[in-house]
Amino acid sequence: MIAKANGQRPISITGFGAYAPERVLTNDELSTMVDTTDEWIIERTGIRERRVAAPEQALSDICLPAIDRALEQAGVAAKDIDLIIVATVTPDMLLPSTGALLADAIGSPDAAAYDLSAGCTGFMYALAQGYGMIAGGLSERALVVGGDVLSRIVDWNDRGTCVLFGDGAGAVVLEHVDEGGFLGFELGAEGAGGIHLSLPAGGSREATTAESLAAGDHFVQMNGREVFKFATRILVSSAHDILDECGVTIDDVDVYIPHQANVRIIDYAAKKLGIPQNRVVVNADRYGNTSSGSIPLAIADADADGRLRPGELVLMTGMGAGLTWGSALMTWTLNGGS
Repeated sequence: MIAKANGQRPISITGFGAYAPERVLTNDELSTMVDTTDEWIIERTGIRERRVAAPEQALSDICLPAIDRALEQAGVAAKDIDLIIVATVTPDMLLPSTGALLADAIGSPDAAAYDLSAGCTGFMYALAQGYGMIAGGLSERALVVGGDVLSRIVDWNDRGTCVLFGDGAGAVVLEHVDEGGFLGFELGAEGAGGIHLSLPAGGSREATTAESLAAGDHFVQMNGREVFKFATRILVSSAHDILDECGVTIDDVDVYIPHQANVRIIDYAAKKLGIPQNRVVVNADRYGNTSSGSIPLAIADADADGRLRPGELVLMTGMGAGLTWGSALMTWTLNGGS
């Protein structure tokens, strides 16, 4: 699905925040846990370290600091939020939703709140839903949260997956603005490729049993070669599709914020798109792949670097389990260095 903004009153990000757990897990430390080396990981992924949540930290715990910062920057009280969407594959529990728990924790008693599962594309799907709810008149102010505690679903004996992932979260406030904001969205899914990135056990297809635990089916399973092929293809095609839909070119893009799957994938996509490296936001080397936390963490880093200024054309593209993908194009409206 693809569409431009509806031409009515613009909608934009008016506040954002991000949070990464304090615990840093370096490649050298990983090499004492699994058969790998710092050189092996960097050569294949560009990742040098990642963050890992403390044992007592669930998803909602790492989302709260990001939410507090987003609300503060937007100048919005939690009670005035009427929609909360949490994009994640690692909720606190299957039910109730982490969205509902967060609504209670921050004091948003009148908000509709729910979780959304679209793998690493979750934040992009949630942005589009939040935009649609506001554009359709159902919401005035939406809080869109993306975050994951992937350290809980990774097999730390599998070097093909454990070297890639980390924990982190981010949040944005969406509301009407006078000018700028979102120009369009493009979303899609290829369910036939879902088997290439999955967590088989824990759903209604395969319950978590002694047998599934012994088989490792409660951990992320990934066909790295197929996921790499999909990611490098879809990052490019989705970007081209949304740019064409909005009537702009890659040369018009000031800041490119891709999903931080790994540095190799980002570099490949940027080269194919023809985007200069100085316009590409990369922090996978420090955080690894944080799934739905990836793009909001990158937004915070881009802002801290002074790269996000009012009027800049920002392209965001995610891709992940499903297999899914999503892009958003927007004119940035916040002052830099917030």
